[in-house]
Parts: sequence; structure tokens; C-alpha cells
Amino acid sequence: MPKPTKNSLITIPWQKRKKIVTKQIPRLTAIAMLLLALLISPPVCSASVVYVIEVGDMITAGTEMMISHGIDHATEIDAEAVLIELDTPGGLVTSMEGVVSSIENSQLPVVTFVPQGKRAFSAGAFVLLSGHIAAMAPGTATGAATPIEITATGATAAENKTINAYSARMRGIAENRNRSVETAEQFVTEGLSLTADEALDQGVIDLISTDRSDLFNRIDNQTVNISGRLITLHTKEVVFVEEEPSLAVSIIDILSNPQIAFVLFLIGMYGIIYGLASPGTYVPEMTGAIAMILALYGMGLFSASTFGAILIVAAIILFIAEALTPTFGALTLGGVVCLIMGALMLPQEPFLPADWVTGFRRTVFAAAILSAGIVVLGLGLVLKARVRKPTTGKEELIGKFVRAETDIGPEGGGTVKVHGEIWRASATEPVQKGEMVVIVGIDGLTLIIEKK
Repeated sequence: MPKPTKNSLITIPWQKRKKIVTKQIPRLTAIAMLLLALLISPPVCSASVVYVIEVGDMITAGTEMMISHGIDHATEIDAEAVLIELDTPGGLVTSMEGVVSSIENSQLPVVTFVPQGKRAFSAGAFVLLSGHIAAMAPGTATGAATPIEITATGATAAENKTINAYSARMRGIAENRNRSVETAEQFVTEGLSLTADEALDQGVIDLISTDRSDLFNRIDNQTVNISGRLITLHTKEVVFVEEEPSLAVSIIDILSNPQIAFVLFLIGMYGIIYGLASPGTYVPEMTGAIAMILALYGMGLFSASTFGAILIVAAIILFIAEALTPTFGALTLGGVVCLIMGALMLPQEPFLPADWVTGFRRTVFAAAILSAGIVVLGLGLVLKARVRKPTTGKEELIGKFVRAETDIGPEGGGTVKVHGEIWRASATEPVQKGEMVVIVGIDGLTLIIEKK
């Protein structure tokens, strides 16, 4: 067969062409099916994510940590917005300021919402108004943010300078969000409370919604100002991802409660005192040390009065003095008064809920009474046992009643039986055999006895 030249035509036999085409049919069929699937498949759209943080009780350092971490995590996962659902009667002022600061510095839109059947009072009103979008459900309420002071007789309104300071803070929050400054200020200065409809009419919230789904459907395509940047929300269909409180948040939430910190402080003081008074077991002092560390850490999470802590320490010193040198209750009474006054002065928080204040006062009075009994009775027995003279060896015999085994005179020569042993004995006046006598002293190996 001649070799083909450059311009010659190569002819492939029919059988070979049929085999080549047959081999290509499956591959061509697969490509055609893939193209058809791409043409008829609907476009896949990923739903926007809204990160939900629920505040279901008093605002504490744990709440501040949860919201701060939640906003950071929402930013990392590129969420569309953060939703903070509020149900709070108030809380710690430092924690409230931390929450408001986290919202103000957020790079994502933060929506604050009071769900149905809930409320946002006192410190919660500050948080509600700080949201880029603030909403409430029908039948909810907000406001009542007048600062208070806790005294021995209960909670009273704070001084004018404190009220003026927080009314200015509330005005600043309202101005930043273009909300009614006058109404927001009345939350602080007059203790004003509003329903959802009233809050909407007076311009302190943006809308009323029945639930979170309705809320985000209604704010779809709204534009919010985030640190000078205008961001349009796309929330027609969103997926809600809820924040679960971590173990650290739960622990800090407990420790930052002034009532818990006060109880831990007492446990720590008593544990350390009992441990020093009765060393050897290491359990009281170890328990006391742990409780004291936790109490001091908790006190660092809220505004605590140094003078109040000093009064509590003074109360415990008075209890110990009563146990060592009984004064028929004078020192105990002074200790109870110092403990009650110090405990009530300990939390310097202007936005604590009224119910919490009532419960705290009951705890303080109960702790004062229990402290007086525990320290005076329990610690008194421990300390008296430590200072009691030893009663072992010969000293143990003094004060015992025995029977004379023989006649005993001042010159001695008689005997008595003690613990099954025969001892020589002498008496200041004659004792007849069989008479009961008491051991009053020891002279060498001779017992000195007297008639019973």
C-alpha cells in the first residue's frame, strides 16, 4: 500500500468508522444529559442566617459575655443580622454598659426584640433602645429605668446626680438611633413604662411584630446605618441559629449575682476561721479558701461597696469575740447589726430589679441570724475545746469520785481504787472505809482526797 502524501486523502474503512462512533456514543450521551440537567435545574440560593441570642433573666456579666461572643461569632459566619430577644427585669449597670457597647461597635445589624409575654425593664430598656432596629410584640412592656439605692429599709430612688448621669446616657442612645429623646429620658427621670403600642406611638421603637419570623419578613430591604455604613437587609427568608450559653457563661452568670457572692463570702470566712481554729482536717480551710476566691471574683464583676465588705468582716470578728469571751449577747447583737448593714450596702447597683432586692434582703436577715448561731455555738465549742486544760494522765484523776478501800487519815496509809488500780491516799479529815470521796489533788504518788 503506498504511503499517503501531504495532500492525499486518507480513507477509513466503514467497519472501523462504525466502531469509533459506537465507542463515543456513551460519552456523548453523558455530556448531553449533564447539559440538560444544568439547563432544567433551578438555581440554588443559600438562605441568610440570623444569629439569635436570648436574654431570659437579669442582665449579668454572663449576659455581657454571651452577647459579646455571639456578635463576634455571627460576624465570623457572615450572618445577615444578630437578633437579641429580651426578657429581663433589669440587672448590673457595668454589664448593661458592656452589652450596649458591643451592640454599638457591631459590624452587623443588631435587632433587639421583646417577644410576646416578655418585658425589658430598667437596664433592659437601655439594651432595647440601643439596637439598630428595636421591636416589641403586642402586650409587652418596657421602661422603668430609674436608678435606685439599696438601704436597710429597702430600695429608694438614687441621688439626683446619679439620675442625671443615666438620663444623659439614655438620651445619647436614643439620639444615636434617631428615637424620641424626651420619652427615653422619662424612662430614667420619671420611671416611665410603656406598652408596645405606646412605645411605637412615642417613637422609642421601630415596629411591632408577633414573632421573630414576622419581624424579619417586615424589615426586609430596610437600610440601617452601621458605624457610618449603610447596609440593606435581605431577610425575607432567613434561617435562625440560636446561641447556646457555654459553661463559662453559666458560671460567670452565677458568680456575678451579688446575692451568690455574698453567701460565698460568708462561707469563705467561716471555713477559714474554723480551719484555723481546728487544724488538721484541711477540709474547712480548703472549702473556705475556694469559696472566698469565688466570692472575690464575683464581687469584681459588679459594683461593690468597700465599706460594706469591711462591715461584714467586722461582724465576723465580733462573733468570734463573743465565742471566746461571752458577753451575754452584746457582741453578738453588734455583729448581727454590722452584718446586715454591710450586706445591704455591698451591691452598689442602680438597676437591680425590685423583686431581686426583696429576695436579697430576706437572704441577708436569714444569713445574719444563722451566722450568729453558727459562730457563737459552733465556733465557741471548737475554741473552748482548744483552750481547755488537758485531761489525760494524772490530771485526769482530779475530780473523780471513788470509794475508800480502807480507813484514811491525815497521815496517809489508806488506799482507794481508781480504774482498777490501788492508790495510796491521804485526807484532811478522817475517812471511814467504804465512804465516797473525791480526788482533789496529787502529791507524788499519793492522792489527796476529801469526803464527798
